Amino acid sequence: MKRVRAEVLSARRLGAYHSITLVAPEVAERVRPGQFVSIAMPTGRTFLLRRHFSVHQASRRGGWAGTLEFVFDPRGPGTEWLSEVRAHRFLDVIGPLGKPFAYPAKLNACLLVSEGHGSAPLYFLAQELRERGKRVDMLVGAETQDRVFKPIETKRLAQSIVLATEDGTLGEQGSVLDLLPQVVESTGAQVVYAAARRSTLRGIAEFCGANRIPSQVALEEQMACGTGLCFVCTVPVIRKDGSGYDNLRVCTEGPVFNSARVLWELWMGDQPRLTPTPPEGFPVARSWPG
Repeated sequence: MKRVRAEVLSARRLGAYHSITLVAPEVAERVRPGQFVSIAMPTGRTFLLRRHFSVHQASRRGGWAGTLEFVFDPRGPGTEWLSEVRAHRFLDVIGPLGKPFAYPAKLNACLLVSEGHGSAPLYFLAQELRERGKRVDMLVGAETQDRVFKPIETKRLAQSIVLATEDGTLGEQGSVLDLLPQVVESTGAQVVYAAARRSTLRGIAEFCGANRIPSQVALEEQMACGTGLCFVCTVPVIRKDGSGYDNLRVCTEGPVFNSARVLWELWMGDQPRLTPTPPEGFPVARSWPG
């Protein structure tokens, strides 16, 4: 990881969200889809902790070489402050942080499923998969039309795109979970990547497990340090041999996990964390292909 003083190249609205593009070649050259950056808050504020954001785009060549972009939904004092940042300001940035998505070596049909601004890192992933000769299809959802992330750009990245809004104002009416079975069937998806709210990710994991489709999910959890020191952001994850589980840190062992290894019941509070043994009948995780 690198700590840099990065100049803001642009700051703009993206529908309901905000986007900031930074000049940070030391980070942009190293970052991979699924990783994140940590942004320092200004001194003298009551909110001291850094804020952490998945990388939406990183440019390593061409006119935008050395830049990276992150997207956020301003809902608290830190992100509200960031929404007021303008071009040519400087931000204190640490990155790239976390574990990225893995690319399948042999399987080619990739379905990317996302909700809201969780879509941001999957656009970066879509570009990288296409460069590796993979087929990319996308299922993108949100509550309303204005919260669907970059629907026009999605058409450029994917072989096919299905949009879903819960109120029916854009695309199909319903959630991405409602449409997942038919999209998997129509695209012939062999692997699934997902970034969404917890309940949706759990549903995706259960569907993929039942249909023996390998999947990776980008998890969100409250972070303090972002570098693995505080153990605030732990998630219960089954060991590869199925002998029990470990509480792994989203900031270092994640944020990307094999969805079949996450103990969703424990993480979401369905069961207390009393024993290092997965619940009876919970499937032992399959290895990620390739």
